[in-house]
Amino acid sequence: MPHHMMYDAPPYPPYHHPHQFYHHHHHHHHQSRGNKYQNASNTENKTIWVGDFLHWMDENYLNSSFSSAGEILSVKVIRNKHTGLTEGYGFVEFVSHDVAEKVLQEFNGETMLNAEQPFHLNWASFSTGEKRLENGPDLSIFVGDLAPEVTDTMLEQIFSEKYSSVKNAKVVIDGNTGRSKGYGFVRFGDDSERSKAMLEMNGVKCCSRAMRIGPATPRKPSGYHQQGILSDCLYII
Repeated sequence: MPHHMMYDAPPYPPYHHPHQFYHHHHHHHHQSRGNKYQNASNTENKTIWVGDFLHWMDENYLNSSFSSAGEILSVKVIRNKHTGLTEGYGFVEFVSHDVAEKVLQEFNGETMLNAEQPFHLNWASFSTGEKRLENGPDLSIFVGDLAPEVTDTMLEQIFSEKYSSVKNAKVVIDGNTGRSKGYGFVRFGDDSERSKAMLEMNGVKCCSRAMRIGPATPRKPSGYHQQGILSDCLYII
């Protein structure tokens, strides 16, 4: 499909969705339900992002989990184009904004059906032209050599303690094993802080290992330019 993005080694799992959704992952869901979700939301948004689910969870599982809350229009689980395995996140579109908001408020942080981990939900954001202009170039860095126990929250915390513009962090999870692949991405709101972090945080220890920092730079193979629709999205977290 024309929306695949590829990254310099190691590659971030390909992101592909016909509606070009991207999400802002955030673990502090209980503390931030109010303004965080309000800012990412608008009255036309009917789609929520569902993250950190297990490799056996599919569209039917998501449909079963949320169907009691209201009518679901579509469900999409993002899969690795090479292996066909889930990347651990997906999108659920509801019949209305109100239903989606109800699901976000009631299910976020609740234990998943037939699993022992909580739902991680957020509004799905759309990569419209307006959004691309607002975001400008993507201000993200690649973080490698992560210890297996490092989580999204831990990665975000170690950077946000020094850089106030950190927006979010994502440790890439193997969709088959459910374990960390040993690398992730951190997204900034300020380019100067992003540049500082690349210099200052390289070699800094997170848990037991020194982190390896690099640019999160996409490769754009021929045929993937398509009017530059995704040129500013880079990796999706």
